[in-house]
Amino acid sequence: MAPVPEAPPWAPVPPADRTPETPGSPGAPATPPPPAQPPATPTLAFGPSPQAPGRDSGQPSGQDSGQVSGQPSGHPLGQASGQQPGHTPGQPFGQASGHAPGQPPGDPSGAVPVGAGVAAASGYGFPQPGPATAPGYGPPPGYGPPGYGPPGYGPPPPAQPPGPANPAQAAAIALLNLSGLGLGYVLLRHWIGAALCWLATAALLVVALPADVDGVPVGVLVGYGVLLLAAAADGFRRGLRATLRVGAAVRRLALPLALVLLAVPAGGSLAYGAAREEAREEALLARLTVADERVKSGQGLLFDRAEPLYRLALATYQELGTKHAGSRAGKLVPARLDAYYAQLSAPYDKKDFCKAVAPLKHLRGLPGTVDKGLLGTRPAKTDEPLAESLYGCGTAALGVQTAEPPAEKSLNELLDTFPQSPQATRVEPAVREAIKTRSAAVDGGAAPCGTVVELRALRSSVDALPDATFAGASRETAAAVEKGDFACGTSQFRSKEFDDAATTMTQFAKDYPNSPKAAHARSIAIAAEIADEEPEAGKSLPPAKAPGGARMVMVVSNDGPGSVELLYTGPTTGKITLNACATCTKYPSSVFLDPKKVKACTGPASKYPKATLLLPAGNYHFLQKRAGTGTSTVGDTKISKTKIEPNYSYTNCLYVTSGF
Repeated sequence: MAPVPEAPPWAPVPPADRTPETPGSPGAPATPPPPAQPPATPTLAFGPSPQAPGRDSGQPSGQDSGQVSGQPSGHPLGQASGQQPGHTPGQPFGQASGHAPGQPPGDPSGAVPVGAGVAAASGYGFPQPGPATAPGYGPPPGYGPPGYGPPGYGPPPPAQPPGPANPAQAAAIALLNLSGLGLGYVLLRHWIGAALCWLATAALLVVALPADVDGVPVGVLVGYGVLLLAAAADGFRRGLRATLRVGAAVRRLALPLALVLLAVPAGGSLAYGAAREEAREEALLARLTVADERVKSGQGLLFDRAEPLYRLALATYQELGTKHAGSRAGKLVPARLDAYYAQLSAPYDKKDFCKAVAPLKHLRGLPGTVDKGLLGTRPAKTDEPLAESLYGCGTAALGVQTAEPPAEKSLNELLDTFPQSPQATRVEPAVREAIKTRSAAVDGGAAPCGTVVELRALRSSVDALPDATFAGASRETAAAVEKGDFACGTSQFRSKEFDDAATTMTQFAKDYPNSPKAAHARSIAIAAEIADEEPEAGKSLPPAKAPGGARMVMVVSNDGPGSVELLYTGPTTGKITLNACATCTKYPSSVFLDPKKVKACTGPASKYPKATLLLPAGNYHFLQKRAGTGTSTVGDTKISKTKIEPNYSYTNCLYVTSGF
């Protein structure tokens, strides 16, 4: 029997148990149609197909030794993993297992395997040397089941389905994100979220550090807290079904680590709070230092100038001692207040009472502006020093005309503020003692004029004190002043201060017209005025009373224009005023004319205004003071001296010469 010729590799191999027949031929047995299957996708077969059992590699491809009934594992890349429905036994893998539409079974025009080399055995899916494959034959690239074919071909693999929900893992990732370190995102390998957490934490540190008194703005804290909560919620969502690429040990430690790391923001908050508290303490101590420097700078200044500094320091002390009493600075405030009171009470300790009054009043009045609980009993301790200072300042100012404050201000304040104090009861005796001392100085003192100035100031102060208590002292002071004024005038006369003596005694006569010394004061004033022009007239004080005995008549006539005032002093002192002579004129005069040859008052006696003086015998000095007229000037004066002898009568004619 002649051997059967070998079929080409691309020809379909008929089944071994039947002879290929054309469908529809008479001898063909009826074959039931195969079950409906999805269209088979032709694939490219790379490498030889597996051999049937017992088949030799050199067996002709047209000879069939048996049909493979199972699906071998480990097929070469590109080989079908199992026999497809309708696959013809003996047909090479990689060839379409079904007939082309309209093609009878056994038609050798099926798909041809591509890529077989000459080393492949015949019939094992590798092409044999021969004519090239006709165009259009073979499966298109990329076809076949997923995973088959050359790399780069076929659709991408489907996404891995989400795993089961893991709340513990989600909670761990959320807590890790809540720490602010973004470690939950690190486990998820979500680097953008981790970077956002790092940036937010870094920005918070930049804003917060170094810690200061004001701390972090509320908006920044709220924003950071919202971001952490959002990161925690997002981490929970992402980690609920995520598959972590870490070991089981790390997954087991994630939740405990997250709980431990929650101490990072908590510990950071505590540390920042401690740093901020320390910064606050340092700031409060700095404010306390500034207040101390203000108090210290007030030393040596008048209280009025230093008081603004003291007020600022007290405001700081009060705020620190009340609003920040528990701070280190607040605990130092009581000691600072003690030092404050000691510094402002220093003038009192030095017995500088007038200078001590203002600061002591300030200290006593602090409860009106400073917290009473903070001050404690300190203000009450100033009552005694203040009362003593008012008394000392007031009594020291008695009789001091330039005292500031005047005595009455301090003493009245003492009597009003501390009426029941021992110092208040000592005021009246002190005033009377001052009056007595100065009155004695007037009588035998070397400078009665200075004493009378003190007495006048003392009288002014006593008159300003309450009348009910100091009425007697006021009368005593007035009497002392009157005595002092007279003593001052006589002292001035004896000291040849005639002008001052004339002024003093003239004023005395006006101030005390009913005084027994008023007439004597007027005499001294006249004598002083004459002595101011003729010092010889002031050798001795005019007598308080005129001498007795006979008196001589002196008739004085005015033979000149204008009225004239004639002052005289000697055994008696006085003055008269003569009216103007209407028809009288000045007498011409020259250096060659003897005044004795002037024939004054030679007209009718009735022509001249006249005045009569009754003078005891003795030497007299006369001062003629003529009033101004059209032909004379005010202040024209003339001095003359006359001796009055007993048993004589005298005439005195007053006239004026022209000087040419």
